Amino acid sequence: MQETTTISNLSCPLPISDYKQILLGHGSGGTLSHNLIQSLIRPVFNNSFLDMLHDGAVFDINGARLAFTTDSYVVRPIFFPNSDIGELAVNGTINDLAMCGAKPLFLSAGLIIEEGFEILSLERILQSMQKAALEAGVQIVTGDTKVVEKGKGDGIYINVSGIGSVEPDVEIAPKRCREGDVIILNGRIAEHGIAIMSAREGFEFESEIVSDTAPLNSLVETILNISKHVHVLRDPTRGGIASALNEIAEDCNLGILIDENKILISESVKGACEILGFDPLYVANEGKLLVILPEHVSEPVLTAMRNHPLGKESQIIGQVTSENAGKVIMKTSIGTHRIVDMLSGEQLPRIC
Repeated sequence: MQETTTISNLSCPLPISDYKQILLGHGSGGTLSHNLIQSLIRPVFNNSFLDMLHDGAVFDINGARLAFTTDSYVVRPIFFPNSDIGELAVNGTINDLAMCGAKPLFLSAGLIIEEGFEILSLERILQSMQKAALEAGVQIVTGDTKVVEKGKGDGIYINVSGIGSVEPDVEIAPKRCREGDVIILNGRIAEHGIAIMSAREGFEFESEIVSDTAPLNSLVETILNISKHVHVLRDPTRGGIASALNEIAEDCNLGILIDENKILISESVKGACEILGFDPLYVANEGKLLVILPEHVSEPVLTAMRNHPLGKESQIIGQVTSENAGKVIMKTSIGTHRIVDMLSGEQLPRIC
């Protein structure tokens, strides 16, 4: 391996004990978020389900194997190219269940609405939620509504929880990574985060950049129908693929080597990132997933993914190695190698 260098613009944040107050970066999905969860939240609620480090909890009840997850959505603006907060909330929760290897079944919806919010906007959001649920084959079966004073809620916040069923022979967890596993990504990255930023700031690019939000459960079902030997599934939302891969590398205590030339980025997104000063590796996605599995089953899985509407551009982007345990290394387009650290702070706020 050639000489490895670190990314110069990323600094190591302080441990959570050194902060007196929560910062915006503690919700970024990067190192600050990771430290908050691992140093403060996880120790308080310490249990074996949290120790699995899933996108949700997987457990058995009277012989039935279930997955449960919850997520909150505070995106701004609430309407953005190709989607809105309602569709995003449903798809994001469905995807968290799918990353556990689960078939999503039922959802709840909690609405926190600011006084003065337009009824027509609320109706539009609810219709988006219902459409997304129907598309994914789930039902929204319970929920709650609260209204807060004007100026206290930024329009609307949505919490969605979900429950799904997991087949007995499906075991998805970061700790299952093994040396030699390959990593598949199902398409172009950074589209959601840049779509949010362009809508928020009123930027106009030569071609419109739209959110990639989509329910990934049918793609996951396709993958698991080919092979139950999948070790890890992860949707790289906040913090992008860089943060997701760093979390996995740390959890399994192995190295991850990725190839920059295999990571697809549209020219419009690439140009927008250059203008705005963002690294697309750290920009959020809402319709992408990382699949980590043994090499011997990778080709049939890759073929099946490419035959699915949400996986036409799937690529093998890297592999799990015994070198550089706990780190992500990228082979660059010019043949050098660099460390891809976890995002230290907040690159793009309020993207989900």
